[in-house]
Amino acid sequence: MTQAPLVCLLRYAKPYQSQVWGAILCSIFRTLLDLAPPYLIGVAVDVVVEQEASLIARFGIQNPLTQLLVLSLLTIATWGLESLSQYGADKLWRNLAQTLQHELRVDTYNHLQELELAYFEDRSTGTLLSILNDDINQLERFLNFGAQDLISFFTRVLAVGMSFVLLAPGIAWFAMVPIPFILWGTFLFQSRLAPRYDAVRDQAGLISDRLSNNISGIATIKSFTAEAYESDRVYQESEAYRRSNGRAIALSVAFQPLIRFLILLGFVMTLYLGGREVLQGQLTVGTYGFMVFIVQDLLWPFTELSEIMDEYQRAMASVRRVMELLDTTIAIPHGGQSLSLAMVRGEVQFDDITFAYNGRNPVLEHLSLHIPANATIGIVGATGSGKSTLVKLLLRFYEVQNGRILIDSIDIRELNLFDLRQCIGWVSQDVFLFHGTVADNIRYGSFDATRDQIIYTAKLAEAHEFIEQLPQGYDTIVGERGQKLSGGQRQRLALPSAHVKRARPCHSQRSTHSDSR
Repeated sequence: MTQAPLVCLLRYAKPYQSQVWGAILCSIFRTLLDLAPPYLIGVAVDVVVEQEASLIARFGIQNPLTQLLVLSLLTIATWGLESLSQYGADKLWRNLAQTLQHELRVDTYNHLQELELAYFEDRSTGTLLSILNDDINQLERFLNFGAQDLISFFTRVLAVGMSFVLLAPGIAWFAMVPIPFILWGTFLFQSRLAPRYDAVRDQAGLISDRLSNNISGIATIKSFTAEAYESDRVYQESEAYRRSNGRAIALSVAFQPLIRFLILLGFVMTLYLGGREVLQGQLTVGTYGFMVFIVQDLLWPFTELSEIMDEYQRAMASVRRVMELLDTTIAIPHGGQSLSLAMVRGEVQFDDITFAYNGRNPVLEHLSLHIPANATIGIVGATGSGKSTLVKLLLRFYEVQNGRILIDSIDIRELNLFDLRQCIGWVSQDVFLFHGTVADNIRYGSFDATRDQIIYTAKLAEAHEFIEQLPQGYDTIVGERGQKLSGGQRQRLALPSAHVKRARPCHSQRSTHSDSR
């Protein structure tokens, strides 16, 4: 990812540009209205002190009581409009957060599904889950709150700064002297915070991976009585995450105390110099009261800037990880030629293929094999000789380095991947069942299969009898990865699920079983 994370996020949110701008404008308007009370207080003081010579009197309203009444109505209108704009900003930002969170998670997951198996071999499940869940949730939190705070900060500083310059240019610069130093310190701190938060997100992925592995392998942990060992490993990962966060926090919390003195300096200079100008008759009492009150709105937000930037950096670290995943190139693209399930004969040919997993010696070298349509064959070899690899190459889980694989004389690289895989029934030696019912797992991939088709294929696989003996038969929940069933039962359930794909077994489908013998 070469572009800044924020640029990537804005580019991704382009379809929701009107909602983004609506949320930004509502936030700006709300902030401006939130600044109105100090102005109104200054005008009220001016009315009480100057009366017929007040600011409101210049608009033709001479009676002081009438002026106060007008001022009261303006106050009511201001508070009402602020409430409405706050409602609009909150609703737009939160809906935008939910929409982007949903779209980003679905798009990232869909892209992840398109990546080749080699990509998953180089990355842990916990890291990928951390990106799909924690990182995208971090973005949601930023859009819900951090984005509004960031816009409010800049709006507040610009509006109050301009007011100072217009009302009292002679002393305005005294109040603004600390600002360049505060901004310099802020960006210096954030430049050092960014890599620390990247480290936090990476560590979050590691601990997620550890927990995911341990929960999946809980039976193994118990059988080897390794609970204490695994508890210690979780402790170590969690401690590393705590230390990583601690390094970021140590730098983050040091910012606010350092700028308090600069803020105090600006406030005291405004208090003293403004009061002196009132005593010399160069500044009205109302304007002075406004400036003393509003100077806090100019400078105090800078104490919150560290927290705002802290939230921003956390979000951008997460956006960076999500966008890097989305930018991952799909190494095995779809071919342009369709393959009709009804017309495929099932002739398979491996033509002088050579294949090696990443960074390893070749598993298969110059292998040629012809399998006629409707033939049944068995491939026997030692563990690691490439039997399962042949099947995975046929399914294009991996790409051969040399040679070609043909189905019905068509190079599989020219075929649409969905069509290719729909025509092949694969039962792995490592059966994976999804959490759900027996029937759900049999119809997986052929979601429109009827109950009769499910039972028919179960009988073909000689699984119907043991399924009927389960507590709820075909509606029995098998548990995550089929943990409620024995290994043999899981294997037998995988057979009907391979045959029920779109149509009942016929000459147009080849069922391939990968055996480790």
